[in-house]
Amino acid sequence: MKNALLALVGVLILVLLAVVGSGVSALNFLFMVALPYLALALLIAGVIARVVKWARLPVPFRITTTCGQQKSLPWIRHAKLDAPYTRSQAFWRMVLEILLFRSLFRNTQTTLTGPPEDRRLVFSPSKYLWVGALVFHYCFLLVLLRHLRFAFDPVPGFVAFIEKWDGVLEVGLPEVYLTGIGLLLGLLYLLWRRFAEVQVRFLSLASDYFALFLLLGIAVSGTLLRYLPATRTDIVAVKEALVGWLTFNPQALEGASPVFTIHIFLVTVLMAYFPFSKLMHAGGVFFSPTRNLPNDNRARRHVNPWEDELPTKTHTYDEWEEEFADVMKAAGFELDRDHS
Repeated sequence: MKNALLALVGVLILVLLAVVGSGVSALNFLFMVALPYLALALLIAGVIARVVKWARLPVPFRITTTCGQQKSLPWIRHAKLDAPYTRSQAFWRMVLEILLFRSLFRNTQTTLTGPPEDRRLVFSPSKYLWVGALVFHYCFLLVLLRHLRFAFDPVPGFVAFIEKWDGVLEVGLPEVYLTGIGLLLGLLYLLWRRFAEVQVRFLSLASDYFALFLLLGIAVSGTLLRYLPATRTDIVAVKEALVGWLTFNPQALEGASPVFTIHIFLVTVLMAYFPFSKLMHAGGVFFSPTRNLPNDNRARRHVNPWEDELPTKTHTYDEWEEEFADVMKAAGFELDRDHS
């Protein structure tokens, strides 16, 4: 609970700073122009640095995660997705992992059941985490795409299509977007899970809670901006300011509500924080050697790429037998050579 409290206090301090900034006209340029530009620079530079670092890391041997039967004898059925043998099979495993979180779908939970004197560890399927993660990630993606309407004029066709089907229920005025509801529900479930499950709570760091509270603050402030009349800001002015910001002709947005300043500032913090946090798993999944490599160790011999320049020091069986000859003799093992 201490880690969660520290994270919550951190996000509340950010909200307080945004409220103070919204009330001081001299700070308007800082919160609406300078800090977003700095955060964007950190986002781009940080993502590039992390990706380049991951791409340059050597993978000396195949460490693929296998959850099924490897390619073996012809009459033994091969699990092509769980133990991919070719690059194409590994590619499709990555596609299902990235788009559908396939490994998370197979997630299991452990519980102790039975009377106190005979407790047993039971493994059972757990699909709630998969559903919650899928809802959160896809809703967050669609919300980001919907926001492109503020950056383009005219609005791209695919953005209009998303808006049309997102508000298909046509409830209320302005209409309720399904992705907005899904984003909030997904975040609340992921946060609740960290509090409710003892094992997850034990492993959770302050940074884990901070990311969730930060995203929740962005979602809540965005919801208030859309549905609470007292917090609304001139949409036309917002679009003009954003277009000017993207074309490097920034203009400070005057008269914005405190909730709008909070929303923008939290998004700014998220952009700056993203490359240096666990949220960067969005890019790291593409470089995971446990997922993106075919499992062909039985068919091919993989040699370290730096073997010629930095030869690997080996320990042959003869050397090993020489080193442990006395111990092996005492244990009654037959030796290949005489070590007397």
